[in-house]
Formats: sequence, structure tokens, C-alpha cells
Amino acid sequence: MRRAAAGIAVVAILLSGCAAAPLPEVPTFPEYTAPPPPDPVQLYADDRLSAMTLDGKIASLLMVHVPGLDPQAIGGFASAYGLGGVILMGDNIPDPASTLADWAPLIAGERGLPALIATDQEGGVVRRIYPDDGPSAAELRTLDPAAARTAFADRGAMLKADGITVNFGIVADVTGDPDSFIFDRSMGSTPADAAVRVSEAVAGELGTVYSTLKHFPGHGVAPGDSHSSIPATGMSLDDWRAGHEEPFAAGIDAGAEFVMFGHLEFDAVDPVPATLSPMWHELLRDELGFDGIAITDDMNMLEHTGRPEYADPVHNAVLAVAAGNTMLLYVQGVDVAAVVAGIHAAVDAGTIEPSTIDDAARRLLVLRRTLSGETGPFVHCFDACLAIID
Repeated sequence: MRRAAAGIAVVAILLSGCAAAPLPEVPTFPEYTAPPPPDPVQLYADDRLSAMTLDGKIASLLMVHVPGLDPQAIGGFASAYGLGGVILMGDNIPDPASTLADWAPLIAGERGLPALIATDQEGGVVRRIYPDDGPSAAELRTLDPAAARTAFADRGAMLKADGITVNFGIVADVTGDPDSFIFDRSMGSTPADAAVRVSEAVAGELGTVYSTLKHFPGHGVAPGDSHSSIPATGMSLDDWRAGHEEPFAAGIDAGAEFVMFGHLEFDAVDPVPATLSPMWHELLRDELGFDGIAITDDMNMLEHTGRPEYADPVHNAVLAVAAGNTMLLYVQGVDVAAVVAGIHAAVDAGTIEPSTIDDAARRLLVLRRTLSGETGPFVHCFDACLAIID
């Protein structure tokens, strides 16, 4: 009996110990989330960039004006050099302008990677396509800000219907001086007034054409006409941030895809035109968070100032690319081969980093591929393939 009782006691103790022992924890695993599928536009841009020559990349950074009313000549010129875009001026606009809709595919070229087709359609004193009777900037500055959205929604819809894909139309400059060169093209006499209208104008164009803010960092504070001189100001960077930065920041936040640099000198910030200033490009990218296309104003304007340091168009092009521009604009003629060769030589010499060219070319590949609406992979056509096509 004693042995039985002792055995029962031992079992009881063992059982009580087992009951008190914690059960081992069951490991938990985070719920599996599949990675997002790769963006076909980004993949296309990467693959296409890898197949491009250095000269091809450089040429894709140029937007030029080809005179005349022959869409095949305009498109043929762009295609022959592999240009990233063309700008249509008054001499390119047929009557009726709606004919442009039929011309656009001939000008844009490759369907899967169309060249950009741009024009200046601000309304008022600067408009290439008629009729455009919507309110100009001079009128919008006196109207409710919502009028700017309506005006540029109408303007953007008209341009899209005519085959235009980029509008250099939204002036973000600020001036209250009626004698200023830019007064009739500015939407506000104060930064706040201009900013709200710039934001509305971008919203109006959104989804119809790519919007452009100009002329960074602000023509309103720099007296003179940048078509024939380099307007200058002694405004400090702090003062610029406190005012003239605001309309550009508002337009960027609203979704503008382009910012056009003006040939403007802010001597207290950087004693070279903003177009050629790495500092101003860094401010645009890093401080304002702009991730789109930085484009120059017409590069020929630099030569027309008569200043000897800007007499060489190839040297100017090298400086513009080195500063950080994504695209160089030429309205009044350009030797494309010479510019491409000069920039190529600057890369070979180490003046321009190859990554600078790659970054700019890739930004434009993404933009142009997005414009095409196509999502298939890039298929490189080698010499044998080209022989069949030809």
C-alpha cells in the first residue's frame, strides 16, 4: 500500500509539473506579399537606352525648329538625327490649324517612341495656333483663379486635338511693373497671386498636353528682354525663396512635366545664366523636388546677346548639358551634327559624365514611351533587320 501510495504521489507530482510547463511557441510568419510587377515603360527605357550609341543619346536631348509647311520634311529631319522633339513655330502652322492632326504622325515618327511636338501657346501675345480667344495671362491676373484652369483646359484640349504634345505655355514669372518685358505674360503681380493661377493652369492641362513652367528662376525680377540680352538681378537666394520661387513650386506640385530655364543672371546666387548654372539646376531638383524635364529656352538667344563668352553655340551646348538640362531647345537654326559631336567630345574629355547623358536620355525615353501608350518590350532591330525594313 505504501509503495502504491508513493507511486501515485510521484505520478501526481510529474503530472502537475507537466501541466505547469509552458507549451512551445508556434512560430509566426509574415503574410507573403508579391512584389509589384515591373513597370513595362521603365523596362523599355532601360533596354532601349542600353542599345543606344552615345551620339544617339545626345541627339535625343535636342528639340529643334524645322522651318516650313512640309510635315514629312520636319519628321524626316527629326528621324534622321534621332531628335527627341520638334517645336512648331508660326511658319509651321497650316490653315486651318486642324490639319496638324493629320501631320502629327508624320512629324512624330516612330509610333512606339514618338518625337515630342511642342509649341508656345500662352494665349494673348504669344500664340502659334489660331483661333485661341481664351483669356491671356494679362486678363487672368484680374479674374478668379479658377478661370486659369478653364482657359488652359480649353487650350490643352485644342492642342491635343491638333496633335501637339507639349505646351510651352504657362508663365510662372511674377511682376507688377507694367513696363516689364514679361508683364503682359505674367499671371500675377505678387508671388501668391501668380502661384494660385499657375497651379490652376497646370491642372487645366493635366492629361491633355505636357505642361511647361517658364522662365525659371523668374524673368519678372530681371529687367530686360532675354531674346537679345541676359537680364540680370542682384536678388539674393533668400529673397528669391521668399517670393519668386512660389509660382514654380506651385506648378511643380500641381504636376507640371517641364520647367524651362531662362537665360537670366541672378548675380548674387551664380554669376552665369541660370540655363548654364549647375547650382540653379540643383535647387530645382533638390529643393523644389522637380523630377521632370528641365529644358532650356532657345539656345540661340545666348549668341544673340553679343557677349563673347557665349558666341560659340557648341560650347554653350556643352555648358547647358553639364549644368543639368535634360533637353536643349533650338528655335532659330542649329548645326545638329556639330552640337552632337561637341557634346560627345566633352564626354570623352571628362567635362560631362556619361551618367549625365544617360540620366537625361532615360528621362526622355520614359516620357516619350508613356506618350505612345504602348507597353510591349523593346526589340532591337540590328543591321539585318534594318536591311529588310529598308
